[in-house]
Amino acid sequence: MTPFEIITQIIGIFAMAFNIWSYQQKQQKHIIALQLVGTTLFSLHYFMLGAYMGGLLNAVGIVRALVFLYKDQLKSDHVLWLMGFICVYCVSYVLTFTALGKEWNALNGIIELLPVIGSTAITLAYRSKNAKSTRLLGLIVSPSWLIYNIVFLSIGAICCEILSIISIVVGFFRLDKNAKE
Repeated sequence: MTPFEIITQIIGIFAMAFNIWSYQQKQQKHIIALQLVGTTLFSLHYFMLGAYMGGLLNAVGIVRALVFLYKDQLKSDHVLWLMGFICVYCVSYVLTFTALGKEWNALNGIIELLPVIGSTAITLAYRSKNAKSTRLLGLIVSPSWLIYNIVFLSIGAICCEILSIISIVVGFFRLDKNAKE
């Protein structure tokens, strides 16, 4: 592994740490704040890997996290925010195969669609009113990104999604299940 590749993977591991830690927060705004840091690092990580769809969607994710972190001031519960982000995800998908030169074939089409699905799910999660919904929607986000990360051999991101799934389940049992009792 070259020094550049090592640095790239280290950035992904730091991004992973912030995302995993986020699901153990009691308040949704703390989940989003920690994921903002992780998303920023992952955007850099994916661009360094040459995984442009991941880099683009995480760059959009920085803006998305800020919008939902300041949801009261920015009125992020308005459906136009949701539609806007989904449109940007779709444009990113098209840009990946046009401006960024990724070859389109059925396999690439599916692989590059997975982060779009994950990004849409996390946008819905951020719009939710509670941390439990955010965690549950994370069970759509993580498997979508996991497959993408395996294809691009993002060590930190692969570990992140596996640990995120575990963290979501632990968070659910620790914070959500007992809240009903």
